[in-house]
Amino acid sequence: MKVTFTLALLLCAIAQSSTAQQKTFDWTRASDEEVRLDPADYHAGRVYRPGPGGGNMHIDIQAKQPVTIAMAFADEWNNALQQPDPATLSNLTYRCMREHVTTTIYECHLPSERPMVLIIQDERTPNRANLTGIVAVLNRGAKKFISPNDLKITYYSWTCVTNCIQPEYQWFRLVKEKYELTSVPKIYSLLTPKRDGQQLSVKIKAPIPMTIAVLPSKFADQIYDKPDTMSSALSNTSCKQRGVQSLTFDCHFNLTDGPQSLVIKPDTSFSGHKKAEIELQTVRCIANCGQ
Repeated sequence: MKVTFTLALLLCAIAQSSTAQQKTFDWTRASDEEVRLDPADYHAGRVYRPGPGGGNMHIDIQAKQPVTIAMAFADEWNNALQQPDPATLSNLTYRCMREHVTTTIYECHLPSERPMVLIIQDERTPNRANLTGIVAVLNRGAKKFISPNDLKITYYSWTCVTNCIQPEYQWFRLVKEKYELTSVPKIYSLLTPKRDGQQLSVKIKAPIPMTIAVLPSKFADQIYDKPDTMSSALSNTSCKQRGVQSLTFDCHFNLTDGPQSLVIKPDTSFSGHKKAEIELQTVRCIANCGQ
């Protein structure tokens, strides 16, 4: 299958990004919330809005008295609060319910593209009996006789913690021309690599089979002085193609090889005026290059 030049560059750019140090992510403290709950009372905390693939949430909870924790769909929860009967809350869909919690790290995987709200409810009743569900009949008179349940919620966010500022790369054209073929090798002085793994994209189109190679400039200079040394010089590089007429391929430089050159030579004899097209591009760092 033929790969277009644009697609080849895209694939190279993806490969280049993998050479940078990988970002490391972790849960980091975002904010704290302190709440006082009366018996059987509830608290609606942060609303989470997961993306198309869903998402995870992570919080730390510390309570003086046991609480029940769950996630509810935000729209269902808000609608239920408008109903006169508190028992309506028992018919909602809850996810990741945990009961009898005093200290915990609470995590839940949320479904995609539908906001969910954190719900925390005090498990006490006026007679101090523990609840077994998320919903209880509210008894506001209990506020006078039972001390409140002090609750601390610490929210976390999933963020980058190391290698967060990544180098930015961009493709630059080195050569693009159409030249007339001769029997002697065509040599281009390219560049001195800035880093190991720096990429070069080579595109050639010719009317006859060609040998094309990228190799250290010292070997290219030998070929220029003595064209018959080309075969031995090619043993010093893995970035080479023989017998090609229309091809795009990629190479990666080694920093220790120093300045690089491109050598092109016809593989067969020919007559008349013939021209070949060559285009070379490389990836260079344009920002955060010291990272």
